Amino acid sequence: MPTTFELRPMPPELVERYLAEGAWDDRSLGQFLRDELVKDFDRKFKIWSPTHPFTGTVGEVYNEALRVAGGLRALGLGPGDVVAFQLPNWVEAATTFYACAMLGVTLVPIVHFYGPKEVGFILRQSGARTLVIAARIGRRDMLAELATVRDGLPRLEHVVVVDGEGEVPPGDLSFGHLRRAEPIEGPVAVDPDGPALIGYTSGTTADPKGVVHTHRTLGCEVRQLAGHQSLRDLPGLVGAPVGHAIGMLGGLLCPLVNGKPIYLIDGWDPPTVLDAMVEEQIAAGSGSTYFFTSLLDCPGFGPEHVALMRYVGLGGSPIPNAVAERADQLGISLVRSYGCTEHPSVTGSLHEAPREKRIHTDGRPLEWVEIRTVDIDGQDVGVGEPGEILTRGPDRFAGYTDPALTAESIDAEGWFRTGDVGVIDEDGYLTITDRVKDIIIRGGENVSAAEVEQLLAHMEGVAEVAVVAAPDERLGEHGCAFFRMQPGSEAPDLEAVRTHLSAAGLARQKWPEELRVVDDLPRTASGKVQKFVLRQQLRAGA
Repeated sequence: MPTTFELRPMPPELVERYLAEGAWDDRSLGQFLRDELVKDFDRKFKIWSPTHPFTGTVGEVYNEALRVAGGLRALGLGPGDVVAFQLPNWVEAATTFYACAMLGVTLVPIVHFYGPKEVGFILRQSGARTLVIAARIGRRDMLAELATVRDGLPRLEHVVVVDGEGEVPPGDLSFGHLRRAEPIEGPVAVDPDGPALIGYTSGTTADPKGVVHTHRTLGCEVRQLAGHQSLRDLPGLVGAPVGHAIGMLGGLLCPLVNGKPIYLIDGWDPPTVLDAMVEEQIAAGSGSTYFFTSLLDCPGFGPEHVALMRYVGLGGSPIPNAVAERADQLGISLVRSYGCTEHPSVTGSLHEAPREKRIHTDGRPLEWVEIRTVDIDGQDVGVGEPGEILTRGPDRFAGYTDPALTAESIDAEGWFRTGDVGVIDEDGYLTITDRVKDIIIRGGENVSAAEVEQLLAHMEGVAEVAVVAAPDERLGEHGCAFFRMQPGSEAPDLEAVRTHLSAAGLARQKWPEELRVVDDLPRTASGKVQKFVLRQQLRAGA
């Protein structure tokens, strides 16, 4: 039975505006991709990987996607069904993404480093009927991890295993089985206002939030972002996982619209990236801050790489002013942007913008996007005053898989409460200053503080724990856990914390990398922990 979601449509006047202005069209994601893919089948498609390298063409990947779509159709899947995949940046990830779009199913990309705790929740809540998963990723046995949660997934009918022909569990299928199917002829027509993709992101809740994008919102986002990046003349090497919005947009979608080849790497290794840049004469370093600074700090970085990094765009994680100024000193035109899974492209600067605006703000609203900043009572604040950022636009998501979260975050006029705090200057440029929502943005990936706190609170002797974002020169932010212990109890060290979270099945990227022990935590009059005070202390080096 198809999965349905309680989405919140845009107000009618906005729908009319977006259609009239060309922000939306009637194509499905599959039709949109087909139109972009067929423009140049001979474009290069290359992946750097120690275990799964690939060199081919966009046309070869498209034709394989049609066969994989045929294999999924033979399993009884079609529009209204949900298919998830958990793969690194291998060609099978691209093939699966394009195949699902062509077949008209709702796609759920899962970042490959998520552990069984997150994966089990995502599969259960999304109602996925099929999962495409790697047999192993590095030292991780992905099938063994899946087995620990599979009994709680009654709707999961099919597991398709990539690179596991010798270790496919009984009843499951190999990816080769899909590849050998009769291809579909082309994209299946579906309702453009129906769900095309569900991206899972951490936030204030202990479990990931399912963010539903329709064919219209996702298509608008791709065209809007590709247009904003059009000045970047060289194709770029993308290291962000395609299971994440940054990797999906920058790696699989925007290059098609901009007429560029596709270059991916399945694990960010700066020396390999630097060699690849020179070998292919391509750019790299855009995305979250880490992708940029790791190249600058690599011993092999030199003038030949600077020449290929004329234009760099950073977003998805905090961008220290020192990083932007360092780029400027090297002669690299760096622009900052702001967005989230719910509204991927909210603001961004252009490379021709004034220097101070370009490197010290997060830019102005992109085409069709509107922003406001409001106080705690929802009243608009003045120029230069901090307030919570509200956004709306044709690329804003249609709702969460949890309708209660949708009702909390989207009002009747279509405004989305981001949970971030920012300042809008007299020229309309936005600068992010803090956040209301309780997350840590580590290397572009959201980490729910509440999720980590719930697990740490079960450690022996812990009376209370608060996890907040600490500044990190490499990753933008990392988690810092503040422990208040029960009388007479010894505080855990970092190794004990890691062991506890590993046993709980939490992804390694979510583990705190710093901890503090305190007698008490700063509180409001009602006793609520003031996390902004803890963040300020960490920023000040206290």
